[in-house]
Amino acid sequence: MADAMPLEAEEAELRTLPRMAQFVFRGGAEAVRLAGGALGLNLPQQACRAAEAGLRVGLWLGPDEWLLLAPAGEGEALEAALEAALGDEPHALVGVGHRGLAIEVRGARAADVLNAGCPLDLDEAAFPVGMCTRTVLCKAQIVLWRTAPDVFCLHVWRSFMPYVVTFLTEARARL
Repeated sequence: MADAMPLEAEEAELRTLPRMAQFVFRGGAEAVRLAGGALGLNLPQQACRAAEAGLRVGLWLGPDEWLLLAPAGEGEALEAALEAALGDEPHALVGVGHRGLAIEVRGARAADVLNAGCPLDLDEAAFPVGMCTRTVLCKAQIVLWRTAPDVFCLHVWRSFMPYVVTFLTEARARL
């Protein structure tokens, strides 16, 4: 049997994404409404879905938990706006931008590369555009978000980034 040909770059491209301001937000219905107003979008209420407004994003991670993303330069101002909007409404808002980095996997074989180490069904019918979830890629916890039919964004703890990049690079070479 002949050795597999490595994937062409356009079939599965890997690239790191710019740093983002990142917050883990938790709260009830009123806190969600207030936080969404400060963020400039309606936070998703449907399980495992994302909402976007420009470069600001809210990723639903649990019944009362969202990962909020914004350009890095907006972090302090966004945190102040969120806290002002939320006031005395019970909530939790924790800045986690220091711990996480993001990588994008794009191309016709992006899902195949990810499935080399991710147990989810990444067929577009099962994991459509706009879907997000906390999962694993081999031994690393990630937040996976499908942003386009052939594009996935992975949010990874900074300490796991070398492992994830090496794994994805090797997976791409073996397909």
